[in-house]
Amino acid sequence: MADKPPRVISRRDLLTGATLTGIAATTGFPSVATAQGAAATQTSEAYEHLTTEEATLLEAIADELIPPDEHGPGAIEARAVHYIDRALGGALSGSLDDYRSGLATFDRYCRQSRGVPFTELSPADRISVLVNVETGTATGFAESSSAFFSKVRRHVLEGTFGDPYYGGNHNFIGWDLLGYPGVRTAVTPDAQQRLEGNELRPSRRSAYDWETFTKASARLSRRDPQHGN
Repeated sequence: MADKPPRVISRRDLLTGATLTGIAATTGFPSVATAQGAAATQTSEAYEHLTTEEATLLEAIADELIPPDEHGPGAIEARAVHYIDRALGGALSGSLDDYRSGLATFDRYCRQSRGVPFTELSPADRISVLVNVETGTATGFAESSSAFFSKVRRHVLEGTFGDPYYGGNHNFIGWDLLGYPGVRTAVTPDAQQRLEGNELRPSRRSAYDWETFTKASARLSRRDPQHGN
């Protein structure tokens, strides 16, 4: 009986709540080119709170969680890690030590269990390591490794699909992937019909581009994120 052709772990698997454990048991793994996408697509912009080594590792993890596929770009292109980095100096400042400790432990676990850093692992070994971390079987973490995995996964999702005002969802990549047209303060009957038919054109505006939304809880850095026109 011929083997079924392998398929990559898709963003649909991630967004529907499927675990890496269940996915890896029934699928193949991404190609080397896809798995190494983080290294090939990193931006040259400096990070504010993560070190270069920490950011590179986190980019590689994010690239496995939401890789680019036939539907469009992934977490790297959406600048999800830039969102996390900025937030670690603001709303997520309480998680900065968790990230430093967790990423260092993750790197150490990869070297001890696989002999090389995560970024040098084969696609299959990358998924295998992440499965171990997700299920709590990876050792050395201050808390369970699953707690670290859940934190990173949640923040990568926020950085990919949240409002671009906070530094992620660059060029509205995340909203385009979801088919979300952006905030509307009023919807005409005609626009509502087009929305139901998925024909409503994206507004290309952050929620904070509307005067009715306050920026009080948001922190702008010297480099403003991508906004709509």
